Amino acid sequence: MSIKYGLLALLEREPMYGYQLRTEFEAATGSTWPLNVGQVYTTLARLERDGLVAPQGQDHDGRERYSITPEGRAELTSWFGSPVFTSDRPRDELAIKLALAVTVPGVDVAAVIQRQRAASIVAMQDLTRLKKTADELSWTLVLEAMRYQLEAEVKWLDHCESTLARHGRGRPPEPARPGTGAGLRAPVAPTTPTGQTRPASPASPASQESDR
Repeated sequence: MSIKYGLLALLEREPMYGYQLRTEFEAATGSTWPLNVGQVYTTLARLERDGLVAPQGQDHDGRERYSITPEGRAELTSWFGSPVFTSDRPRDELAIKLALAVTVPGVDVAAVIQRQRAASIVAMQDLTRLKKTADELSWTLVLEAMRYQLEAEVKWLDHCESTLARHGRGRPPEPARPGTGAGLRAPVAPTTPTGQTRPASPASPASQESDR
């Protein structure tokens, strides 16, 4: 989501200064899209340049407060009134990765799918735990959207795996390493969405679970 519209939506409620905007944005989204103050002030400068917000003077602590202008309100109304199209969203890195993986010799595409599925299921479980602590409706909606997207991703990965099998592109045997009679595959632990490695748990039910 564009930070621009997030800030305009917050300023529609009341004038705010930069750090306050950051705090309110993260409270509304459950910190799922963390912002830094630099991003906020850079965006505010652009909004002011485009006439969508205006400075309202400093408070008693010397912090500049901004308010939305009529032009900014019209821009926000247009945004709320327009659907979001797939072409407006970032490129799907996972789809591109798999599309390229099937074209590169030696890539174990089935292993790529399995690792991604495991990571996505772990992420779903994390979101389920977070939802239990969500105390804001806005945060709950964001978490549910993320979970539904992961569920769709896992179903799509299942479909990709079936498609590979139909095309005879299941897990291929790896070439033998020097000094060995058969190829060996090192286990790879799934990663979380933040990139941290999670130790694989044997016979984890998540590996059989099916999870925008």
